[in-house]
Amino acid sequence: MKNFEHVDARSLAEASRLLTEKPSVAIAGGQDLLCMMKDGLLEPARVVNLKSIPGLSRIVYDEAKGLSIGALVTLSELEEHPAVRQLYPAIAQAAGLVGSPQIRNLGTAGGNLCQKPRCWYYRGHFPCLRRGGDYCSAAAGQNRYHCILGGDPCYMVHPSDLAVPLVAFGARVEIAGPKGRRSVPLEEFYVPPRVDVTRETILRPGEVVTAIVVPPARGRISAFVKFAERGAWDFAVASVAVVVQKGEDGKLMGGRVVLGGVAPVPWLAPKASEALTGSELSEAAFGRIAELALEGAQPLAQNGYKVPLTKSLVRKALRMAVNA
Repeated sequence: MKNFEHVDARSLAEASRLLTEKPSVAIAGGQDLLCMMKDGLLEPARVVNLKSIPGLSRIVYDEAKGLSIGALVTLSELEEHPAVRQLYPAIAQAAGLVGSPQIRNLGTAGGNLCQKPRCWYYRGHFPCLRRGGDYCSAAAGQNRYHCILGGDPCYMVHPSDLAVPLVAFGARVEIAGPKGRRSVPLEEFYVPPRVDVTRETILRPGEVVTAIVVPPARGRISAFVKFAERGAWDFAVASVAVVVQKGEDGKLMGGRVVLGGVAPVPWLAPKASEALTGSELSEAAFGRIAELALEGAQPLAQNGYKVPLTKSLVRKALRMAVNA
């Protein structure tokens, strides 16, 4: 790791200035950033500490406005917050399945959303489109854990567990930077490889995530499920978040199905989400929704197993949500 300057920012304005003066990166929990720096994938001249900025580590729930999660809220705090557990269980479930207790005690909500790809070709010394190469090595290489949806021309999968239920709830990301503040839907925060293979998010130079705002729960029910090869300290092979609303007639009134671990971005499944409206609470109905969620999947040579696996997770998440 090369030498660098470490600076504590005292305000968002100062953080934006420090991040644009020289090659710089922002640090919060540092769980991903320090690994990138040790591997030589990032070599900043300056590291700007955001944890010294007051006001970014609060969780606030308002019945009319919804849930506000400060970017510096730790994953442990999010998992254990009473309002999150009661009204947004999928978010608490996802936060509780990230890494290990030690990682959750340090890792932040904002940092989890802004992770870099975990693809071994990106992190290793291989030809990689995201690092300026001519092709994606995963396309014809070792691709057991790579994407089955939205992959062309890069087949990485987005590593964030937390992003999956947040997209399902229709969350927005609050951003601050040199040109002021802006708010964008979380599903528009991520940049698909077909748009720009070198970027993961829409963040501009000097911009940082300040908060995640989730609309009021208003009776919606939710669940998050994740399959990983290890019981802890592992990234999702596949994950699913569902957010639905039950009507008085016992049928679903709509919602969202979002997939993780199978695409370069948290994958909102539009046809499956549309099929929730008017759906009966039966295994047959859940099976049809699962089929729609994976429609258009294009597995690579070694990851075809992800299609039936993710379908089973969709069915499981729907059962968990309606039976909670």
